[in-house]
Amino acid sequence: MLLYCIRHGETTFNAEGRIQGQLDTPLSPLGRTQAACIAKALAGAGVEIVFSSPLSRAFETARPIAAACGVDIRTDDRLQELNAGVFQNLLPTEMAERYPEETQRWRRHDPDYRMPGGESRRDLVERGTAVFRDILAADFRIAAVVAHGGLITAAFKGLLGIAPESRPFMLYNGSISRIDTTDHLRLLTLNEIEHLRTADGALQTRLGDL
Repeated sequence: MLLYCIRHGETTFNAEGRIQGQLDTPLSPLGRTQAACIAKALAGAGVEIVFSSPLSRAFETARPIAAACGVDIRTDDRLQELNAGVFQNLLPTEMAERYPEETQRWRRHDPDYRMPGGESRRDLVERGTAVFRDILAADFRIAAVVAHGGLITAAFKGLLGIAPESRPFMLYNGSISRIDTTDHLRLLTLNEIEHLRTADGALQTRLGDL
């Protein structure tokens, strides 16, 4: 299978640097434009199905892609972002002020540390890897998955055998990365953003941690 792995478009939380986790936040105006750019880029790619996180920011990104490709969307709860527990809805400065000990522990990148009410990095790697393996085993030649930066990078780490505490990937909102399993699993491209140039001429798409 050739799998297009897409991080959802920008949200106002992304623009502010606010932690979303599994909060159901919608796309910003720029995010909707990014989704349209992704749809245009994949319109002739032969995509047969779009898998999506059910969270609004991912599903809103998936909808124009599916329409451009003339295919269905299949949601999977396992494609949701990391559950960031008590950190959700906070800016990093607010997180450190309200939960200083928990913030320090999270920033040490202990793969097994769970913030109160949330998941650990290892939890996310295991969940992401499992859902991606199921998608890659599905009976399609070409598919797309629309999810979240943390979930996609966690799945890549699991599939490629990278330690869960490491941070080798950082994905832009609206980026496309490609995996191919024709002969063996290969990460063909990472964080493609050229298709977003019409959305933002300076390619100032914003990064988000969670």
